[in-house]
Amino acid sequence: MLLFYDAPAVEKLNTTQAGYLQQVSVLAGGKEQKLEQASSRSRLDQNDVEEIIIMFSKCRLARIMGWLQIVLGGLVITVSLSSLFRFYSAGFFMHKEDICRHFYDVKDVYEGFDVRALSDRVGEVLNRMESLQEKLEKTVQKLEKEEKDVVGGRSNITKLEYKKFLEVEVIRPLYSAHIALRQIRLPKVEGIGNLTMKEEPLINTFVIEEIRKYITPKENRGGKVNIYGTKRIYNTIGHACVLMKKELEEYMDYDIGSYCKDNWNLAQKLMLNGCDPLPRRRCLTRASKVYQKPYPVNESLWRLPDGRNVRWSNYQCRNFDCLSSKNPKRGYSKCTGCFEMDKEKLKWVAANSSSQQLPVDFLINDVLRIKPGGEIRIGLDYGVGTGTFAARMREHNVTIISTALNLGAPFSETISLRGLIPLYATLNQRLPFFDNTMDLIHTTGFMDGWIDLLLMDFILFDWDRILRPGGLLWIDRFFCNRKDLDDYMYMFLQFRYKKHKWSISQKSKDEVYLSAVLEKPPRAI
Repeated sequence: MLLFYDAPAVEKLNTTQAGYLQQVSVLAGGKEQKLEQASSRSRLDQNDVEEIIIMFSKCRLARIMGWLQIVLGGLVITVSLSSLFRFYSAGFFMHKEDICRHFYDVKDVYEGFDVRALSDRVGEVLNRMESLQEKLEKTVQKLEKEEKDVVGGRSNITKLEYKKFLEVEVIRPLYSAHIALRQIRLPKVEGIGNLTMKEEPLINTFVIEEIRKYITPKENRGGKVNIYGTKRIYNTIGHACVLMKKELEEYMDYDIGSYCKDNWNLAQKLMLNGCDPLPRRRCLTRASKVYQKPYPVNESLWRLPDGRNVRWSNYQCRNFDCLSSKNPKRGYSKCTGCFEMDKEKLKWVAANSSSQQLPVDFLINDVLRIKPGGEIRIGLDYGVGTGTFAARMREHNVTIISTALNLGAPFSETISLRGLIPLYATLNQRLPFFDNTMDLIHTTGFMDGWIDLLLMDFILFDWDRILRPGGLLWIDRFFCNRKDLDDYMYMFLQFRYKKHKWSISQKSKDEVYLSAVLEKPPRAI
């Protein structure tokens, strides 16, 4: 069989076959591609799930780590605060001296020590030495000048004068300065424990040895406890004594066992200015050189005492006649007629002959009638006078203690010479009576409109303390400015006493009198 070879046809056939094959391959490739895409998609989905799982696991771990950080942070803060508290308690934040004191029990040697007083003492000694030096230099210059004027080169100073000069001007000041330095008490560190000896109060404030001996506490013998339940006794002085150091040292400058200086007026000045109580003195009190036996009690109540029994050296007057209210130079202004017995006899029993009877002038009989049956037995007269109120009450068998200060006249001596009891006391001090002991307190002529309201408040509460339940407070002729009357009335009425008598009268254009008798109520505990 002959076959004819047609090249173009064969080429066309090959081309067509190749196209079919290509299409088949394309179709097959598409299926494969789709399969690959499906498989890849499935792989992607699986990866996403794994990533999500990993992400969730990471988030849980992060949350756990966050909580752990918060807990650990809280623990760190707690431990830090605890450490700071321990360090503070241990004293690591103190100053160096405080750290030593805390860990090694070394107390501050200046704790409780009056450095200012010590400085003043040292300064005072230095001033004494400087004054002595100046005095010696002036004396040397004077001697050199006199030596040139002396003929023959011989000095006109005797040995006796030279000895006296050395004793008075040199040795005594040097000794005084030496003693002052010796008496300065510095804090001492004693024993292994480094304990500090506590400084006694005010010990370095005063130079005079007698004052220092007085204010130094007195230990009981054998270290025993005394009847007061203490191991030592403190002698007290008023805190204002520090402000009157010069006057107090002058008052306490004496020879032990010898006669005291006649300076009771200096003592009273100290008391009135707050140096109260005063220190005791170890010297003998002076009395009148011509002292006479007092009058009998029946005569002495209404008779002026013998003037020879009074020391008149510190008064302006020198006898009782000079103290008359008619004398403008009598030396005192309070209770001007108190030394005229004819006028004194009329007080509290009848109208005063020299003036008209006022509603504020209560009589003793009327007041005692409030508490009949002898219920009023003892009392206190708080004022300025010569004891006339106490004398009148004595006639009714009532014992009255009268406060007295010698304000320009011998009030205290007059009371005692009349056979009555004087109490030498100022407004500065607490009354030396126990609670609820007095039946009566009477006041006149002393506490008036000049007194500060706060001071008066303290005084009235002290009166309330010593006045017994049912006792009487007799305010007699208290006067003040009219515009201040409400303030003072409140001071008296604040205790809610029962009013038995209450009266207000005109004293002058701007001043008024107030008199009252008030009864202290019983108070439940």
